[in-house]
Amino acid sequence: MNPISCRLLNQQLVAPQFFKPDEVVSYMGAMQAQEYRMMRWAVAMRSRNPSHKAFKKAFDNGSIIRLHLMRGTWQLVAAEDYWQMIDLCAPKAIAATKGWMRSNKITIPDEELIHVRNILERTAADKGSATKEDFVRALAENNLLMDEHRLSYHIRMAEMTGVLCSGDLLPMKATYALTADKVGPKVKMDRDEALIRFTRKYFRSRQPATLEDFVWWSGLNISDCRRGIALLGNTIHAERWQGREFYLTDDCRTRGFRNGKFLLIPPYDEYLISYKSRDIVLPTEHRHHAHNNSGIFQPVIAHNGTICGNWSPFKDECQAKFFNGEHGMDDVKEAWQAYKHFRVS
Repeated sequence: MNPISCRLLNQQLVAPQFFKPDEVVSYMGAMQAQEYRMMRWAVAMRSRNPSHKAFKKAFDNGSIIRLHLMRGTWQLVAAEDYWQMIDLCAPKAIAATKGWMRSNKITIPDEELIHVRNILERTAADKGSATKEDFVRALAENNLLMDEHRLSYHIRMAEMTGVLCSGDLLPMKATYALTADKVGPKVKMDRDEALIRFTRKYFRSRQPATLEDFVWWSGLNISDCRRGIALLGNTIHAERWQGREFYLTDDCRTRGFRNGKFLLIPPYDEYLISYKSRDIVLPTEHRHHAHNNSGIFQPVIAHNGTICGNWSPFKDECQAKFFNGEHGMDDVKEAWQAYKHFRVS
């Protein structure tokens, strides 16, 4: 087993199989979307024809949804997976969010929660795609003034309870829509069936991965994660590599990797954030270049799947810095041109 080439192939970072952005998101199950601008490249670079316009179309028509969910952080999910993800992941995410509120000494009584949620709902219904500034104005009209931090918790709770989700895609600013309008009415799914789909999507797109990786990424209890693996039956198997047990599906991609490829990977990308242990692709001595202990992730460069440098996504010209001095700007020229083409296509 070559874990690096397997991950590149199954994460669709080399030899991608999909044309449409919503197909990528559906395949991945969920994708970290912390950085509003760079989440678009995270999806597009996993498609055969990366296009910003194609991503915007899928986002605006509701095929791709952005919301706070797993681990209480921003995620992209496919509309077809939205309700099962809410049912599976929201209870733990809500509990985590309430814990953060307590640590920040913020208490939101149920009466306030319901009152504010009603105002947020009405505003999103009226606007179609409401900004946070729209919510602030609507609250002020109802004699409610609150700081941005408190309002963010209200919005987050509305997302995790299936009331609000992403509205239309703007260049720099998130918008919110009614889930009922954007996704449609709630669809119930048997919990075991939802867990099977969720587990299969994770391992199919992140393999090889460990149980601990799955627990970290999903935010679920370890018992749920073990059950998800067990429910997959003989479609998944374990292999040991350097003393660790990894899971692979029986349809694991192993062909299509070519040496020499450089990748310009956005911050918070699934190539790193999907795993609790990242040392397979990120040398321990360079970890601080990729992320800090507070969970802030940087744009990174990978060569043959190994993280070897940083890059600047928002510059007119390619700016790259390598950790070991073995590579130069010319090495990432092809990857930079692909990124530039995505931005205007």
